[in-house]
Amino acid sequence: MTDANPHSDPARVEVNGIELVYDTFGEPDAPAILLIMGLGAQMIDWKDEFCSMLVARGFRVIRFDNRDVGQSTRLDEWGHPQIGEMIEAMQRGETVEAPYLLSDLVADAVGLLDALGVEKAHVVGLSMGGMIAQLMAAGHPDRVLTLTSIMSTTGEPGLPVSTPEAWACLTAPLETELGPFLDQYVTKWSVYAGPQYPIDPELARDHATRLFERGTHSAGRDRQMAAILASGSRREALASVTCPTLVIHGDSDPVVRLEAGIATADGIEGARLLVIQGMGHDLAKGVWPQVVDAIARHSGR
Repeated sequence: MTDANPHSDPARVEVNGIELVYDTFGEPDAPAILLIMGLGAQMIDWKDEFCSMLVARGFRVIRFDNRDVGQSTRLDEWGHPQIGEMIEAMQRGETVEAPYLLSDLVADAVGLLDALGVEKAHVVGLSMGGMIAQLMAAGHPDRVLTLTSIMSTTGEPGLPVSTPEAWACLTAPLETELGPFLDQYVTKWSVYAGPQYPIDPELARDHATRLFERGTHSAGRDRQMAAILASGSRREALASVTCPTLVIHGDSDPVVRLEAGIATADGIEGARLLVIQGMGHDLAKGVWPQVVDAIARHSGR
């Protein structure tokens, strides 16, 4: 626990046949916000200070490692999917299979709320986490007070794809030695960051060191990617979402293009769209005040 950004010690809980690692910020009786991270990302990618800003607005914050990432269960017995082959099969119109689907990640998140005794939560998901949050709102409306989908997509065909440079970063095997991993991390996030919010390389290296120490895992990331591909479009499911919905997207996102955020908002009746100028596929510190204020207002605090 740190004095500046106090949170609970990381703990493990068994849900849906696996173990998830999580921690919490804020008072146990405050309204809960469940933060769901993206592809291959760890719970500490929801930075401590960002979480504390939400606590200051009156919330209890819960963050966790999705399966196959960080310190949660790794499902190596399922092997390493070949993402390129899956995409080629999809382009031929073939159905693809994956070790698990986004619906399993939804069940993990709901199971975490069950284990913590949280009946309902405001759910905030980023990128793949936004996909999970969308399906959670559609399939478990009794558990989701509000939905905030950040830099995510509907998964429907025809939307613009990632830039070649961003796709190369997204799918490159993760370096297994610390020095090369830090260099790779800085390069990747320099590509992802928007023009108005460039990364600080030294701060990025410090954070990447923490990620490396917690554990990185190319095969787990690719199993998550396979889950996204095999789960298909969420457009039909989004039409059933009834909770208040906020969609946040940067206009300079090279990974999940702005058109995908617009499609997400269009697919949910009554959804509000917040486009942040100069933001890429990175929840940069410079946008935290705007994003936290938007989430807090949306969640009624």
